[in-house]
Amino acid sequence: MYVDTYKNLLKEVGSGNNAVIITMLDNKSCKNKPSQNKTLFTEESLNSYNRVSDLDEVLYQKAKYAIETGILQFFKISENEAYLIEPYFPEPRLIILGGGHIAKPLAEFASKVGFSVTVIDDRPSFANSKRFATAKEVICESFHNCFDLISLNKCDYVVIVTRGHRHDMDCLRQVLKHNTAYVGMIGSKRRVKSVMEQMVSEGYPEEKLNKVNAPIGLEIGALTPEEIAISIISQVISYRRLGDISNVITRPKKTNWPEFDPEVLMELCKEEDSPKAIITIISTKGSVPRNAGAKMIVWAYGKILGSIGGGCSEGEIINTARNLLGKGGYQIQSIDMTGTIAEDEGMVCGGIMDVIIESF
Repeated sequence: MYVDTYKNLLKEVGSGNNAVIITMLDNKSCKNKPSQNKTLFTEESLNSYNRVSDLDEVLYQKAKYAIETGILQFFKISENEAYLIEPYFPEPRLIILGGGHIAKPLAEFASKVGFSVTVIDDRPSFANSKRFATAKEVICESFHNCFDLISLNKCDYVVIVTRGHRHDMDCLRQVLKHNTAYVGMIGSKRRVKSVMEQMVSEGYPEEKLNKVNAPIGLEIGALTPEEIAISIISQVISYRRLGDISNVITRPKKTNWPEFDPEVLMELCKEEDSPKAIITIISTKGSVPRNAGAKMIVWAYGKILGSIGGGCSEGEIINTARNLLGKGGYQIQSIDMTGTIAEDEGMVCGGIMDVIIESF
């Protein structure tokens, strides 16, 4: 029913845009059918949202808060009616230009903290998936031509760690043509100063050059490739969570990064008549395996896609979801992972999750 909504969602986040889906849930007169209304907004379209009632104003404010902070919103307006407001942010992508000794640990650390990593080098012995097993994409191409293959956008984080001064400058010239979330370039202070002077002489504005983090990374006294990689990814994380930390005046508030399940969303884009239920974590407390926004799909015939954490607690939710498909509508359920439940499952978790189950 809302296949196009999810198709448009993936298109928007794939283009680097933050978005939010407002779902109106209704348990009235929903026998054997989904009862929901889903509307997609980007940050830009949300600003023109036509608010003609008090409810519209509440929805607007909550959607605005969700898209600014990344915090999912859920509220009920009656016993049967509720609204789910889900923020979706593009998957943060780290572009590593250069496949040398620093790039290898950097790609590993970046993958572990939630970045989709792309590594680019013009040498086959360095640009290969065996060397960069955790990278989502490894491109063997010249630094001049590679930019036609990656389509940089405002949610990309770019690290320039090539093997030479000339390649660094070639990359920087290309990167500065785009609006990215972060750009950093390795090099000593003397080398960086030389590069910047050359770039200014070529006509690049100093204002834009001043936003380049060079020398790259946080000052932690790093010496080894692994330590340098940690200093770089730490700086990248700070930009992801806080924005440009060098500008205290305009620095935004700390941003939550909502869970993003591409496989689940891709499945929701498919034209399919089989009844299924969408399970979404709407809130958490304490230590839990996944955060708000995580999703899974349950089909009536038993197929499952995605996960909200696993274990017997997930099994209970699956049973509830299959029962719900017989009557339609939505249901809220809590999962308590404290005490013996977590111990019996061998989990280190000890928190509580609230999930919403909606027929789709």
